[in-house]
Amino acid sequence: MTGAAWPAERPPHADREHAPPAETGRLGMWIFIGSEVLFFGGLFVAYLYGRTHWPQGFAAAGRHTDVVLGTLNTGLLLTSSAVVALAVACSEHLAHRRFVARLLWLTAALGVAFLVVKGLEYRHEWQEALFPGPGFPVDVPGAQLFFVLYFLTTGLHAVHLVIGIAGIAALAWGSAHARRWAAPRHVDAMALYWHFVDVVWIFLYPLLYLVERHS
Repeated sequence: MTGAAWPAERPPHADREHAPPAETGRLGMWIFIGSEVLFFGGLFVAYLYGRTHWPQGFAAAGRHTDVVLGTLNTGLLLTSSAVVALAVACSEHLAHRRFVARLLWLTAALGVAFLVVKGLEYRHEWQEALFPGPGFPVDVPGAQLFFVLYFLTTGLHAVHLVIGIAGIAALAWGSAHARRWAAPRHVDAMALYWHFVDVVWIFLYPLLYLVERHS
């Protein structure tokens, strides 16, 4: 057998030539996010309808949400968005790629912390019988609808966050082990998804936790 083995002869730029451009993955993610915006948009329209038709009930129910835990979770997600943006920036510079895995793991950890806090919040609401149904403690028209939308929107948000955590953790492991599928373009696309999940929460936070809190 003559000559060097094939992997040694493979030009260093060959993978880049055959890899799809970064714009392809980014466009696909934007299309997916667009469909998700339509999905959550319907829930926001339902909230707007209830808020305009039963303002007293929504205000009374909103005062039963835990604004402290909601604010804490907002801080966790905002921090995670900053961390994942830093991971994307590091992935684009060869000298800084050694930090990508650590930053992605930190992003996933902040997402897990959000879910833990949200779980504690759900437990408190269960103990206070705030789940819609018989024995609901807020006897104001529209209050139960508020909590129907509260649990529906925050539950769906949590599901999307779990998917994001799994994707970020997979890329963190792949980056730590220098896997080709953990390429910068994939980190960038996953970061777009993560930012979308965070933006959804930024809309949910004032609607669910700050509505008529002063009254």
